[in-house]
Amino acid sequence: MSARTANVAQRLDSLEIGPFHWRLLGLIGGGMFFDAFDNFLSGSVLGALVHQGLSDIHMNALFISMGFAGLTLGAWWAGIAGDRFGRRFSYQFNLLVFGVTSLAASLAPSMTWLIVLRFIMGIGLGAEIVVGYSTLSEFMPAHARGRFSSLLNLITNSSVLVSAAASYLIIPHFGWRWMFAIPGIGALVIWYLRKSMPESPRWLAAVGRDTEAQEIVQRIEGESVRLANPPPAVQHSEEPGRLRDLFAPRQLARTVVGIAVICISFTAMYAFIAWAPTFLVKQGFGISNSLLITAAMFAGGPAGSLISMAIADRIGRKWGLVIFSLAGAVIGMAYPFVKTPVTIALVGFGVTTCIYVTSALGVACYVTELFPTRLRLRGVGLCNAAGRFVNVGVPYAVAAVYAFAGLLGVVSFIGVLFLVLVAVLLALGVETRQRTLEEVQAPVEPADDMAAQTKLHIGGM
Repeated sequence: MSARTANVAQRLDSLEIGPFHWRLLGLIGGGMFFDAFDNFLSGSVLGALVHQGLSDIHMNALFISMGFAGLTLGAWWAGIAGDRFGRRFSYQFNLLVFGVTSLAASLAPSMTWLIVLRFIMGIGLGAEIVVGYSTLSEFMPAHARGRFSSLLNLITNSSVLVSAAASYLIIPHFGWRWMFAIPGIGALVIWYLRKSMPESPRWLAAVGRDTEAQEIVQRIEGESVRLANPPPAVQHSEEPGRLRDLFAPRQLARTVVGIAVICISFTAMYAFIAWAPTFLVKQGFGISNSLLITAAMFAGGPAGSLISMAIADRIGRKWGLVIFSLAGAVIGMAYPFVKTPVTIALVGFGVTTCIYVTSALGVACYVTELFPTRLRLRGVGLCNAAGRFVNVGVPYAVAAVYAFAGLLGVVSFIGVLFLVLVAVLLALGVETRQRTLEEVQAPVEPADDMAAQTKLHIGGM
């Protein structure tokens, strides 16, 4: 890393939060909100299509599978394109793909066309989560990076409730097509507004475009106030990134941690949250009661994001993940043994909260910090692609475990995954709280790194 490149990073990290940072959060959050809105509408739309005789169970399964295939490809492509052509190119291209195909889906003449469009749509949807969190982390100063990443996660997760409410209000009166038209129009509006967003100065500096990086930082400084005690500049080598660098000796452990965090977070989410209504019906609850209990449980989504906002820059990402993974495993084991609607809702709320804390701390914050700028989107893209790919088989795994061992088997499966994540974090994880992205990547001896983490952890008590 050149002196000028280090200067760009140091200047970004020495700023208080200002109007630019809030505007950036709004533009990235808007795109990710509509991305998640579209991801969560499947259940309601597919139910309406079956009811109208336009689809059946097999076609619905193909729709979901092709969506996951698109998400996997999109996450991988976004990583490659984002590191090669820039964050701005990647987030604008994927949002355009998602917005146009979502509008086209609202006009689809048949289920076959809808399935094809869902695959293409998935490419844009899968790319957005990779580019959004990574881009935000490169602009935010170290002292607020965890809090703002968690806030972005809260904005994204709020779409779960909005999508459910919109389905209830819109589909019976206006039909399923509007459920694709709304996020499509919203995505294109955000795409137009995002044209004013600058390229990441960290990426520009990493690829040798120092003059452009300095100009963008100067504009950001014009809207911000400098910290009284700015962090020192950290210099280390920054050569062009290659895919195999993710598996180089020093980076390999962090790549393994990133894949573990994403895969286990996604699997826990889809294994419990997506199946919760089915579990309740199997326990003998009627549809109305099941939906009411599920709604109470799912309030743990925004609660998890809010908890992450409170602890990300205090307790830290690594230790927050360890604590709430253990809590999720313990609370989850109690779930099969509660019987009344109130206790089921309370325990389910606790499990959902833990799952979403791990999602906010891990997916939104931690994984984006584990890779150097030259490899960041490749690394995050690889982790997300792995998570999407693994979750293609999760519904079948949950069904098999439930058939063999019932609800206790499913929550035990989730609990074991959480314990695996704890073991990986304790063995290989580094703490990133209050450290600049460059400090996280600076070469250090293991003993020095442990000492630095301990100092940060004690300082936050």
